[in-house]
Amino acid sequence: MSAEATTDERASILLVDDMEDNLIALEAVLRSLNEPLVRARSGEEAMKALLRRPFALVLLDVRMPGMDGFETAANIKRLDQTRDVPIIFLTGAEDDSGYAFRGYATGAADYLTKPFDPWVLRAKVSVFLDLHRKTRQLERLLARQHGEDGEIGTRLAELEDQLAGGDPPDLAAMRARIGELRRLVDRGRTG
Repeated sequence: MSAEATTDERASILLVDDMEDNLIALEAVLRSLNEPLVRARSGEEAMKALLRRPFALVLLDVRMPGMDGFETAANIKRLDQTRDVPIIFLTGAEDDSGYAFRGYATGAADYLTKPFDPWVLRAKVSVFLDLHRKTRQLERLLARQHGEDGEIGTRLAELEDQLAGGDPPDLAAMRARIGELRRLVDRGRTG
């Protein structure tokens, strides 16, 4: 995790594979990223985990009994709550060459074959974690901007009410309010 990341920016990674050895290998490669790693042994388990908490990324095995990786990915992309979670498909090198196309068509952000290069996997996961953090940061900035825009709108409405009133406006008070509005607008530009 980067030095600027805070506790709120911890980005959970969902590891989905029915084989214990594969989950152990993924954890060994990704442990150094210092992010929460959550296991799921099936597509059904993965969906339950995704509905319980947010994830920055899903590493999803293609071949699993029951709900396979493609069906799991389709379900992930179908739900509003999970549709934007990136998926990296993992599959054996001997699997059908059409799997990659099918994975991307199902909504995968990336596709790797096993055995995977640990450095490549860690680098790809790091990129998605950085994108997740930047997205959260942008959402916080937009929420703050939205709040400031609402405050400016409220203050403008108060000024309009004063001007529309039958009494002559208090020019000193109006200048002070306009100054407050100017500071709010300037803070929004530099914030």
